[in-house]
Amino acid sequence: MVKKIVLVGLGLGALAGCSHIPAPQAASSDQINNTMAQAVPGAGLTGANAFPGIGVSLGKPTSGGTGSAQIQVNAYLWRATLDTLSFMPLVSADPFGGVIITDWYAPPASPGERFKVNAYILSKEMTANAVQVSVFRQVLQNGQWVNAPADPATATGLEDRILARAADLQAEAQNTR
Repeated sequence: MVKKIVLVGLGLGALAGCSHIPAPQAASSDQINNTMAQAVPGAGLTGANAFPGIGVSLGKPTSGGTGSAQIQVNAYLWRATLDTLSFMPLVSADPFGGVIITDWYAPPASPGERFKVNAYILSKEMTANAVQVSVFRQVLQNGQWVNAPADPATATGLEDRILARAADLQAEAQNTR
């Protein structure tokens, strides 16, 4: 059982590394971008204004708005979290509160279990404790999904990938200025 949990954790980590591959979403990117654009003029989750509500996108000012609708999270961590979890269907992304919630995801190699992730960006600073990931796991037993413990290393691995991606995004932004 421990071996299976470790393999699933490694599988999730490997899948997170493939975050550039589009995955089916519970809500389309256009729907999310339209919602974000209504909430914050000039904001969206992709494109030139990839950091909603911040007022800047990798150092580029957005048009409109006075900055009164600013979020209190680090933009690089926000984008990195979305990128890292992009292989899972997205249920909710709240840039003002720094909360990303995924829907259940069943790894192709293990259809008898599924995972759900809640990610919290807790700070404007890019520090190791500014991102917290909770992983939930269920297994299929007698045709019913039953809660099961998730390997804590899975959450830690996702946090590490998010932090690494955020550092890459910050370095890219500094190199383009």
